[in-house]
Amino acid sequence: MSRDSKTQEILDRYAAGDRDFRDFDLDDRFYDFSDSDLRGAIFTGSFILASFRNADLRDADFTDCNVKTCDFSGARLAHATFSGSALDAAIFDGADLNGASFQEASAQGHMFTKGEFPR
Repeated sequence: MSRDSKTQEILDRYAAGDRDFRDFDLDDRFYDFSDSDLRGAIFTGSFILASFRNADLRDADFTDCNVKTCDFSGARLAHATFSGSALDAAIFDGADLNGASFQEASAQGHMFTKGEFPR
């Protein structure tokens, strides 16, 4: 699969052992992380416009992120954290949300409470 240079840079850094992608601006175009392994990646404070379809994001940290319009369909998000994040129009169809945290995340004016998941 051919990926743009910024997506490939993140995947290469991850493959080299880097997990810290805090405060990244990935919202200037649509990025494709579909089918990627990003377990434990830290995206805290980032603005992201991307597809994470069928990606492995177990234990990933999206705290205080803007992931509006991201597609997490079929993603493995067990124990991932979205606390305080903006989720407006994000898609989680068929995603594994076992143990994921959405506390104080918001979607179209709704504030999530502990143990609550997006629809």
